[in-house]
Amino acid sequence: MAKPVVVFGSFVVDLMARADHLPVPGETVKSDLFKMGPGGKGFNQAVAAKRAGAEVEMVTKLGKDSFANVCLEMMEGEGMDRSHVFVTDKASTGAALIMVDEHTSQNQILVTLGACSTFDDADIAQVTPLIEGAGILLTQLETNVDAVEKVIDIAHRSGTTVVLNTAPVQPITDEMLRQVDVITPNEVEASILTGVEIKTPDDALKAAQVFLDKGVGQVVITLGKQGVLAVTPQRHQLFGNYDVPVLDTTGAGDAFNGGFVAALAEGKDLFAACAFGNAVSNLAVTKMGTSVAMPHRAEVDAFIAANGLMG
Repeated sequence: MAKPVVVFGSFVVDLMARADHLPVPGETVKSDLFKMGPGGKGFNQAVAAKRAGAEVEMVTKLGKDSFANVCLEMMEGEGMDRSHVFVTDKASTGAALIMVDEHTSQNQILVTLGACSTFDDADIAQVTPLIEGAGILLTQLETNVDAVEKVIDIAHRSGTTVVLNTAPVQPITDEMLRQVDVITPNEVEASILTGVEIKTPDDALKAAQVFLDKGVGQVVITLGKQGVLAVTPQRHQLFGNYDVPVLDTTGAGDAFNGGFVAALAEGKDLFAACAFGNAVSNLAVTKMGTSVAMPHRAEVDAFIAANGLMG
């Protein structure tokens, strides 16, 4: 029986508006559509993994406010265990301000982490047995990084596979990188963390080698319109995008990560898991929103049956 995927990460409420174009500094732009809903990189990835078929345990932290209910109600509706959701009165539930260009589907995001920046040792002690018993730990950099370092260390020492999505990008130590089994940056994050300017898949391959040299086990770099590059010390493969109608790219990376770890949890290797995650991501961008846009397994299977797998 497959062990669960533990997602240690953020929840924020997404406040999304779409407009004719994104504002430049000092400009006010009239929006044609506003929506509020559940989000946060950790939460989005957990929902994506759950809908893709994984057994998921979500660890996040909320404030004592009305925004917290957005998380709890979504988890209940998705059939997700809420016993590892912490609540604090020291900070509010996180929020993200998202602006989307309705013509290009490009976005700009400003996130306030709130409660998710307050994980402490007591919280981590409570979830240590959960992490130790997991098959995969998926985490990001959208909580306080000292907590991320500690849960990665627990997972690494326990033999739990560590998948690190380096968003939003910030400095991380080489010591932590040596404990990461799979790192999943996008091209901007990979450029910042390795010093390699990425414009092409060949550039991404050079950046991936920097990660491997630092001790990361395997590397997956998402390249937006250019697809996804998967790299091991022995092999690399580029997975192109499907020809789908793109509506909203906001949760694309999260959809990929969720689908990717769901496939890993089923026993697929890195490359097969990337192909599956790529299909999940391409489906997600055809819908509006983040968590709510994540496709269910039946949708993914039907999409793959109709279109095959890239790569």
